[in-house]
Amino acid sequence: MRTITLITTGGTIEKTYDERTGELENRRSVVGRMLRRLRLEDTAVSSVELMHKDSLDLTDADRERIVAAVRGALGTGHGVVVLHGTDTLEVTGETLLRELGEVALPVVLTGAMRPFEMTRSDALQNLTESIFAAGVLEPGVWCVAHGRALRFPGVVKDRDAGTFVKNG
Repeated sequence: MRTITLITTGGTIEKTYDERTGELENRRSVVGRMLRRLRLEDTAVSSVELMHKDSLDLTDADRERIVAAVRGALGTGHGVVVLHGTDTLEVTGETLLRELGEVALPVVLTGAMRPFEMTRSDALQNLTESIFAAGVLEPGVWCVAHGRALRFPGVVKDRDAGTFVKNG
C-alpha cells in the first residue's frame, strides 16, 4: 500500500462560493469531496488541513508552517502533496527546496487555475496527477500540474499560458 500525505493550504483549488457575499473564498477544505471522486487503488491518502488562505496572503510565518508540516510528513509514507495557490506556489517551492535540502521522498506542490467547484476546473486533474506523481517520482521538490512534473529550482507560473513552466 502506497501512502501519501496531503497538506492543504487553501488557494484557488479549494475556494468555495459564498452565496451571502457572492465571492469565492478559502473558508474550508474541499479535499474530502475531491478525494471521494477518485478511485485510488493501493493508495492511502492522509489529509492535513494546515490553513485556508489565498497564496497571495501567505506570510513568511505561513511558509514556515508549510515547511514544518512537510518536514513532519517526510518520514510517514511514500510522498507528500501540498495543495497551494498558484500565484505564489513558486515561492513556496523554492522555500521548501532551500529549507529542506535533500529530501528522501517526492514533495509535490500543485494547485488549480480554476476552483474545484467551477466548470472546466483543472483541480481534480491536478490533484489526481499529484497523488500519482508523489508515489512514483524520484525524491525532490516538484510542481505537478496539467500533465507535467517540473522539478525545482526554476519553476514559475506562466500567466499567459495558464500553467507552470521551467525557467531557464
